[in-house]
Amino acid sequence: MTTLDPVMAELLELRGSIDNIDAALVHLLAERFKCTQKVGRLKAEHKLPPADPSREKVQIERLRALAADARLDPDFAEKFLNFIITEVIRHHEALRQ
Repeated sequence: MTTLDPVMAELLELRGSIDNIDAALVHLLAERFKCTQKVGRLKAEHKLPPADPSREKVQIERLRALAADARLDPDFAEKFLNFIITEVIRHHEALRQ
């Protein structure tokens, strides 16, 4: 047994954990988009705008605080949420048509 074997075993274990976390993230995002699709349908039915800048601002502030508490870079968390918000708005705009 070489000294690299324990390193490789730990690397494989960590990568397995990353794979599991990635799978959980995909499932959570799918659930989130199911909810936002329902919101989009409600907005379309009631002729509400697809974007809600005041809600988005509150959500970004909330996520930045959660990220800081979790020792995750708040700037990264904000970029991530902005990406999701942009996609949600795109879906909501499509539902209006």
